[in-house]
Amino acid sequence: MTPADYDAWYDSPRGRWIGDTEFALLNALLAPKAGETLLDVGCGTGWFTRRFAATGLTVTGLDNDAERLAYARGHATGEAYLEADARVLPFPDASFDAVVSVTALCFVPDWRRALAEMARVARRRMVLGLLNRTSLLWLDKGRAGGRGTYQGARWDTATAVRAALVGLQVGRSVSRTAVFLPGGSVTARRLEPWLPGRLPWGGFLGVAADISR
Repeated sequence: MTPADYDAWYDSPRGRWIGDTEFALLNALLAPKAGETLLDVGCGTGWFTRRFAATGLTVTGLDNDAERLAYARGHATGEAYLEADARVLPFPDASFDAVVSVTALCFVPDWRRALAEMARVARRRMVLGLLNRTSLLWLDKGRAGGRGTYQGARWDTATAVRAALVGLQVGRSVSRTAVFLPGGSVTARRLEPWLPGRLPWGGFLGVAADISR
């Protein structure tokens, strides 16, 4: 899938609904304050990066895919972009108020190393958007190595992510899920607001951890 095709999917009715629902969960977990600095690890085409920048944050997007970064830079709305490896972030300790990663670590080998780097460069909070193994989405797209854009992705659970955070410079963590019925039908959209994020079965898993130094 080309960068343009990837972003175009978010302009489709289903893509827009899923993107908006995921962003709302991430933004609630992030609880940002205007003017804070944010690093988006694995930003890809910058679709979520631009959304975060629109909330008043000073945002830097980072990815190791030059083609997607070129697309992101061509559609930038004030955010900056940098090519680098999520497992070796080129920043000093506590460089950003917050760090976020949206369904990027699902494709990163040695993702625990990337988690440690995210915790290292964050001052206040880190937020992860992941694929939830305990979901209808996994049953449809994740089994037997995954299908389509999900091929090769790692699917997590809240328990596994909390275990991966042990030993890092983080304190309290919370998890929430969203996109319970990923087909995006009218019924799915109507039911979504009534299904509390504390339920563990949404296809999108959000985890927030406060930094503790």
